[in-house]
Amino acid sequence: MLWCMDNKSKLRKINSNMEFSLRVQEFVELVRCDSRVEAVKHARKYFQAFERTQLKEICKCMALLAYQPNTDTQPYKGLFSERRWKDLVLNFRNENYRIFQLSTQSLLSVTIQAGLSALKTPQCYSSNCKNLHCPVCQEDFNQIAKKLPYSHCVQSRLICRITGLPLNEHNLPMMLPNGQIFGQLAVPEITKEDGGVICPITNTMFSHPKIEKVFVM
Repeated sequence: MLWCMDNKSKLRKINSNMEFSLRVQEFVELVRCDSRVEAVKHARKYFQAFERTQLKEICKCMALLAYQPNTDTQPYKGLFSERRWKDLVLNFRNENYRIFQLSTQSLLSVTIQAGLSALKTPQCYSSNCKNLHCPVCQEDFNQIAKKLPYSHCVQSRLICRITGLPLNEHNLPMMLPNGQIFGQLAVPEITKEDGGVICPITNTMFSHPKIEKVFVM
C-alpha cells in the first residue's frame, strides 16, 4: 500500500485499479481470519472512494461476510482463492511498467527475437534443409523463433549448406544424383580419396557420380 500511496497521482492518470485490488485483498484476509467486524470497518473506510467505478465488485466483497473461506460457491470461492496473491504480483509488475513506461520484455529478449525473425525461413524447420551456420537452425534458438514471423526477403539468396557461402558465378550450384544441391566449393569436402562422394544430408554413398550444374532462373 505504501507504493500505491507514493504513486497515487500516477496511478490515477493511467486509470489503475491496483489500490482497489489491494483493499479488496485486505478485506478478504480479514474475513478469512473471521475478523468480520474489522472487515466491515475496513470497507466503510476504504471502499467508499471506489463506489462510482467498482460498485459491483464491492457488492461481491460484502457478500463474503455470509460465507466461510472453504465455500464452493462462486464467485466467492475465487475471492478466497490463494491464487489472488499471484494475480496481485502480476498486476503490480504491469502497473509499475506502465507508470515508468517500461517494456514488459527485456531489451536483450527483444533484440534476439528481432534478429531471429530477420533470419527465419521455412527451411529452418525442415529436417533435411537445416544449415549448421544458421542461428535459427540451432536447437535452442529454433524453439525461441517458433512463434516468430518469417523474414521478408525482397530478393532471395541461395546459400550452400556445407560451406555457408552464397551460390553464384564464383560458387556454382551442383546437384548430386539424389537431387541434393551444394556449392561447387563444397564438392571437394564431400569427395573421398577413391573418388566417391557421400551426401552429408542423406549419408548416401556414390561411386564416381555424375555431378551436374544447376541453373537458377
